[in-house]
Amino acid sequence: MRSPFLHIFSIMLGVILLSCTSRSQETNDNGAIIRDLQDIKNEKELVVLTLYGSTSYFMYRGQEMGFHYELAKQFANYLDVKLKIEVASNLDELYNKLCEGEGDLIAYNLPITKNKRDSVNFCGQEAISHQVIIQKKGKGTLTDVTQLIGKKVHVMSDRYYKRLINLNTELGGGIDIIKINPDSLSTEDLIQMVSKGDIQYTVADNEVAKVNKTYYNNIDINLIISFDQRTAWAVRKGSPELAKAANEWFKNSTQTTAYTATTKRYFESSKNLPFSPVLSIVNGKISHFDHYFKKYAPQVGWDWKLLASLAYTESNFDSTAVSWAGAKGLMQLMPRTARAMGVPRGKEFYVEESIKGATKYIATVENYFKELEKKERIKFVLGSYNAGVGHILDARALADKYGHNKDIWSENVEKYILLKSNREYFTDPVCKHGYFRGTETYNFVRDIIARYEFYQDKIKE
Repeated sequence: MRSPFLHIFSIMLGVILLSCTSRSQETNDNGAIIRDLQDIKNEKELVVLTLYGSTSYFMYRGQEMGFHYELAKQFANYLDVKLKIEVASNLDELYNKLCEGEGDLIAYNLPITKNKRDSVNFCGQEAISHQVIIQKKGKGTLTDVTQLIGKKVHVMSDRYYKRLINLNTELGGGIDIIKINPDSLSTEDLIQMVSKGDIQYTVADNEVAKVNKTYYNNIDINLIISFDQRTAWAVRKGSPELAKAANEWFKNSTQTTAYTATTKRYFESSKNLPFSPVLSIVNGKISHFDHYFKKYAPQVGWDWKLLASLAYTESNFDSTAVSWAGAKGLMQLMPRTARAMGVPRGKEFYVEESIKGATKYIATVENYFKELEKKERIKFVLGSYNAGVGHILDARALADKYGHNKDIWSENVEKYILLKSNREYFTDPVCKHGYFRGTETYNFVRDIIARYEFYQDKIKE
């Protein structure tokens, strides 16, 4: 017969075990499971919610990048847990996913508003957001909003347009506002047009403007046209300890080397390597590395001059080059790609290892486009080398959906790699890899092909 003592002990043990697990099963009014700091540490995973964008999160050459992504990764390391990223389509979905327990923390510049304080705890380092005029530097640079009267400003048909309309009303009219439909251009396209002198003015958030200034050093982003808006990250109301940890981490992290390097990478470092304006070809020689190009190009069925054109575009034949994103060496392989292609750690700057690794990578990428005619396949491979295969597959899917030829690069797929910086397109259901700044890839393919044709004309071997 079972002892009464053992029966009572079993009941007490069950109560203790239930109390130990009940914390992780705590739910809010919506029935969503609430996880706080200890639950996250117990489960060894921090689920971070964000949006695709040039400063938040994106894929570049197959690698996760973005200012807020890198900070979230540093925060996860601080907590000694793994980081898992979940991407929403818009701000409303971000908040819904957080409140429904699909993530622990939103890593994005969220406007701090009174009505949102009822459902979330804003945390982390506060940033100041405002809208600015993008214009070229020079003698006629505007320094006051009243000087916009009589000026033509091209602006996206979104909140930038609304702010400009309100500003125009405040000034009594006079600004010539040109509304741009987002199905053809993005804010970053307009910023590039300002840099090139195609248009005079456009509008962007200061954070987006700062990133773009690292691409176009001839633009001015100092004229503010909106009130300051405080922004921060956020957690659920039921996660006070996580909010506290985020606040403590941000307070201490701004002095660390990792935080400083991340800020510099996205908002200060130039995204462009210096290039010689004219490449001199003497006695049929393109570079000091031509013998390596001749050795490895046949392994992928390429003309060695095409491989040389790729190398010039990537590094200007500088074997010590390091890009803002961390790509290294003559062929600018990302660290993860270099490892996967057999480049030994520490030998990323060895010319032959870089070229050998690059041709292996080209062979791998070609498998995604083997059904295409060779001339077209080369363009798709070049695009993938610059952007990563995923973004090119997205552009092909968009081209197919919107009535263009997904097997032709020029005037077809290249149009949609450009549009992948436009939210309307990178959130399209056929896109699987989110935001991408396609201007670089568009120019990359065109530049390499044009330079290759120049080499072909000058060098007959």
